[in-house]
Amino acid sequence: MSIASSNQIDSRLESKSTTFSEIPIIDIASLIDGSDPMKVADEIGYVCENIGFLYIKNHGVDPQLIKDAYALAEAFFKLPVEQKQQLNIVNSGQTLRGYIPMYSENVDPENTRDFKECFDFGLNETTVSPFFGPNQMPQSPAGFKKTFEQYHDAMMTLSRKLISAIALSLELPANYFEKLQQKPITIQRLLHYPPQEGNISLEEIGIGAHTDYGFLTILSQDSVGGLQVQNRDGEWVSAPPVEDTFIVNIGDLVQTFTNDRYISTTHRVINTSGKERYSVPFFIDLDFDAKVSVVPTCQNDDNPAKYPTYTCGQHKYKRFVDSYEHLTS
Repeated sequence: MSIASSNQIDSRLESKSTTFSEIPIIDIASLIDGSDPMKVADEIGYVCENIGFLYIKNHGVDPQLIKDAYALAEAFFKLPVEQKQQLNIVNSGQTLRGYIPMYSENVDPENTRDFKECFDFGLNETTVSPFFGPNQMPQSPAGFKKTFEQYHDAMMTLSRKLISAIALSLELPANYFEKLQQKPITIQRLLHYPPQEGNISLEEIGIGAHTDYGFLTILSQDSVGGLQVQNRDGEWVSAPPVEDTFIVNIGDLVQTFTNDRYISTTHRVINTSGKERYSVPFFIDLDFDAKVSVVPTCQNDDNPAKYPTYTCGQHKYKRFVDSYEHLTS
């Protein structure tokens, strides 16, 4: 009997298998090459309004780079704990760069302990401030720093294309958000979810139910699966791996910008596969001091702005304070 089949799973953790009509796959080739960005923008807009998660294909990212990233992520997480702990995120203070041990980050702390370990980095900076500063890069495995800096650059390029499509979908100029993203907060994350065995309950799963705090997330996931997305009816839907795609979802900032027209969708991870699960999500937000307020095309006299203006950095940092004990000590 396999590990997965012998598990006893809390009914609150059950999900239904998705069909791709529920989490659609969008071909973004015409956005990447510029031949028909509006076609892709309209499709993305529909998904953001009705589903919140999508797969993208023909995204232009080198498959070998993705393959190398997974090999290095797996090799890093297999290092001795003592070696990884030398890069503990606590060392970076407000910069929030480095290794995050099991149970050290909990995104739904009132309900769940996160059964995962992570490694976070961004653009390397000399000045230290919340979300900005020097990276803590491991010396091994060989090639880690070079490969993941290339991966981060590829995600920056792809995310800017996708953000321009979101702007177009809202009847805004394609470059509308660029002025707010001159030096955006970015987090390139590596994730390892060990398999869970035995009695599995809501109190401890791979990552608890949450929305993403920022603007946009681009997720690469391996072949193991475990991601679940909550649909508009409150049902949990599995989002299985689809070869040669990324999963994309919008975050809290987009929900504010659109006055709830586009919803930041709740999701979680439960790894009952019996295998180690790895994923590589990229998060892009705005500049730390960028102001977030409802865009003109999403408000009028009959639908006034529901949100007061706030700054990106304040919002995001508050969410991280809730997840990291070292930020409150």
